[in-house]
Amino acid sequence: MTGPGGQRSVVVGVDPEHPSRMVLAWAADEADRRRLPVHVVQVRKPVAREAGWPRLWPELHERGRLLRTAGEHALDEAARFIGERRPALQVSARLIDGDPAEVLNRQAGLAVVLVLGSRPLSGVRELFHSGAVTLPLIAHANCPVVVVRDPEHITQQPAYVVVGVDGSRTSQDAVDYAFEAAALRGAELRALYAWNPSRLSAADEYRAEQESRRVLAETAAGRRVPYPEVVLKHEVVRGHPVAVLAEASKHALALVVGTRGAGGFTGQLLGSVGQGVLHHARCPVVTVPGQVGPGGPRRGASG
Repeated sequence: MTGPGGQRSVVVGVDPEHPSRMVLAWAADEADRRRLPVHVVQVRKPVAREAGWPRLWPELHERGRLLRTAGEHALDEAARFIGERRPALQVSARLIDGDPAEVLNRQAGLAVVLVLGSRPLSGVRELFHSGAVTLPLIAHANCPVVVVRDPEHITQQPAYVVVGVDGSRTSQDAVDYAFEAAALRGAELRALYAWNPSRLSAADEYRAEQESRRVLAETAAGRRVPYPEVVLKHEVVRGHPVAVLAEASKHALALVVGTRGAGGFTGQLLGSVGQGVLHHARCPVVTVPGQVGPGGPRRGASG
């Protein structure tokens, strides 16, 4: 999403039923770090008319009017909260009728990041209930998508950002984003490669571990040049990727992963690792699509 004059912005989607100040605060702080405006969006599904029941139309119309009024009030409150938290920010807000995933995807066409919350439900229900927009947006958005269900953990010293690496192109893009995120926060960067040596001989296990270390080192090679101030730590950890990344997230500022990685994210919906990370991570999770350079959306994306 571009602001006045074509400037990109931080776009935050507000859940009309469960607005979260934690989500708004994350978006405000990120926009302040990047010196960008914030664009707050709430999507309202139009109230459908029942073709066979014309006598219900007035009632449906009134219901739609009340929902729109409530939505506009929620947007005003969101904009006010962001303005009070970061007075120097330029804030805009808009209520739009349509399908939430489609509308937010269009709004995020030229956003630096798209920020969403996560309803306090459990497991599959959280990701696939009828109102969920997280998975379609992560699959198709042209910019990084941030899911804020827990705060950044600022008490751990030194503070750090975690990035998951699997050797794919999108994990390379995730590393680029993670370096920038760490630099903006004055934090360290932990690049993790999780591997599970089940049923391997000792010799095969050794070779697999060495290959993991090689992939991790090559993925990060050269990507730290623009951010010499960021301390980078390579970590090859045994265990299932979900468990490893969830454990690392407990004291992290953010967890960054790539979409459509090798064995991680595929097609329209996330694979089991991606779903597990979204559900179990204890800090904001950033999913980065392919070909995202620092500070911007996919190269070649259009608004």
